[in-house]
Amino acid sequence: HAFRHGGQEVYQWDQTVEEVNLYVQPPPGVGARDLFCDISARSVRLGVRGNPPYLDAATAAAVVAGDSFWTMEDGELHVTLQKQRPGEPWGSVFEGHGGLDAAGQQGESQRLMLERFQREHPGFDFSGAEFSGACPDPSQFMGGMSR
Repeated sequence: HAFRHGGQEVYQWDQTVEEVNLYVQPPPGVGARDLFCDISARSVRLGVRGNPPYLDAATAAAVVAGDSFWTMEDGELHVTLQKQRPGEPWGSVFEGHGGLDAAGQQGESQRLMLERFQREHPGFDFSGAEFSGACPDPSQFMGGMSR
């Protein structure tokens, strides 16, 4: 998924049952030592040191700040946010940043539910499984997921 503003891509993102991953392309020549990234339970603030934040926004849902982190990988800033509620499908990373449409949200719920089934039953292959009708919320189905 990608968030665009003013015709430019601001970041890309994806999610698993346990985390949301944010990918930001820093300006050329900017390394990890030049960046800051502050992660709290409900917000992320990041940018180049000595400048206003590139991104300063409330997350779409709560995260476990102590288990969240950021790294530079192949010249790209990668922020990993640990979900407070494992299995919860996020429609966007941040409040006010658009989000997935209903079909996209349903697709994410189905994908996360299959990922959950695969983790809970590693001996089975769910790769060809399909849902008929609406998919339940993976974070609440049958009592939810434990951390």
